Amino acid sequence: MTAKAPLIAILDDEPEIRRMLQDALEEAGFRCAAFARATEFEAALNRVTPDVCLVDLGLPDRDGLAVVHRLALESGAAIIIISGRAQVQDRVTGLELGADDYIIKPFDPAEVVARVRARLRKSRGAAERVAQIARFNGWAAYFDRYLLVNQAGVEVPFSHAEGEVLRLFLEAPKRLISRAQMQASLGGAAGDSFDRAMDVRISRLRTKLGEDPKNPLLIKTIYGAGYIFLGDVVWI
Repeated sequence: MTAKAPLIAILDDEPEIRRMLQDALEEAGFRCAAFARATEFEAALNRVTPDVCLVDLGLPDRDGLAVVHRLALESGAAIIIISGRAQVQDRVTGLELGADDYIIKPFDPAEVVARVRARLRKSRGAAERVAQIARFNGWAAYFDRYLLVNQAGVEVPFSHAEGEVLRLFLEAPKRLISRAQMQASLGGAAGDSFDRAMDVRISRLRTKLGEDPKNPLLIKTIYGAGYIFLGDVVWI
């Protein structure tokens, strides 16, 4: 095991699940840090920086969705929910709050390893360009700091999940991006939960960019087709 192996944080109160995930991930070459309680996990984040966080929703000391939301706002780590909650609304809520993926229990550990690898591939691709700044319509997007900054210097934070959608738009301005293209690029299972999660992320981006929700000028919805980002983008 090398020190440079990606670090995967596991937050689940079931010892069998923690051991199963840790064994599978370490066998695949990852480093792991496992926690049974949200308080232990959040304290550890002051000392370590995980690359991917696997978060159960049924925790004994805190609502797992609150943990996910805080991670999305404060951490650059990819977030994968692992939960026995199989309802569509649960999946939608998790994705809306900033999770990148959602895996339903019971699961095959090999699937979790594959999903972790997929998230890391996307993160590495973004990291190659992370120092770049995108300027558009009076805004600057700093992907290394998860910040939007306007001409007045006002800083507006965005989550890891929102940043993925924003980057997708900024790398393809004035081109139609279909729902299928978004799903293929961002990952996750296609379907109503993915579509609703994208709607929420785009709505939040519009709000942060000061868009009129009834007449957005930057991120236009092409009904039945997808979205077009209409700004002029310069990467520096």
